[in-house]
Amino acid sequence: MAGALEEALHQRGVSTYLLDGDNVRHGLCRDLGFSDADRQENIRRVGEVASLMADAGLIVLTAFISPHRAERQLVKERVGHDRFIEIYVNTPLAICEQRDPKGLYKKARAGELRNFTGIDAIYEAPDSPQVHLNGEQLVTNLVSQLLDLLRRRDIIRS
Repeated sequence: MAGALEEALHQRGVSTYLLDGDNVRHGLCRDLGFSDADRQENIRRVGEVASLMADAGLIVLTAFISPHRAERQLVKERVGHDRFIEIYVNTPLAICEQRDPKGLYKKARAGELRNFTGIDAIYEAPDSPQVHLNGEQLVTNLVSQLLDLLRRRDIIRS
């Protein structure tokens, strides 16, 4: 969904950058594993980079599981409450498993991956996200809802 939103913003001439597990884990956070401490450090680093990019005028999209409320709160405080929009895409586990292009849920169920959120590691749902989306909807519908939000907040014009 984040990739589709980024594409929609680019089509409107908006400068963005998408930080996600794939691009961050191959460079900035390649020294980190998936322990709770490493996950916390991963999200902290992402928050720092996102803040710098936002300072440069970019709309920064971040697509991370970030399973703990405390981590998300720390990033919100670092980035700034006015620049941080917490979007909770509430998706049933069965749907996550159906949409799993990398086969990670299957590996976690087989015991090949440990500390996998939703399988053997907890996820703390946000208490009051600014946006709560139903992850069972089509991605195009979710992107439309987010574009509407960005327009209402005068973050984008078109």
